[in-house]
Amino acid sequence: MDWMQIISALALVMFIVILFPATRHMMKNSPKGTSSDWMSFVIPIVVIVLFILLLVKLV
Repeated sequence: MDWMQIISALALVMFIVILFPATRHMMKNSPKGTSSDWMSFVIPIVVIVLFILLLVKLV
């Protein structure tokens, strides 16, 4: 293995170790989404998927 790959792997592990507790804290204390919040997320995603399918059909 190259030294650069080892250093990159160690940096990745350190980022995970440092960020995991903060992420766990954010997940516990974040507000819960309502159904209207989810629908405001789902509708644009469906529109984008349908648009992409239209573009694929036109090719």
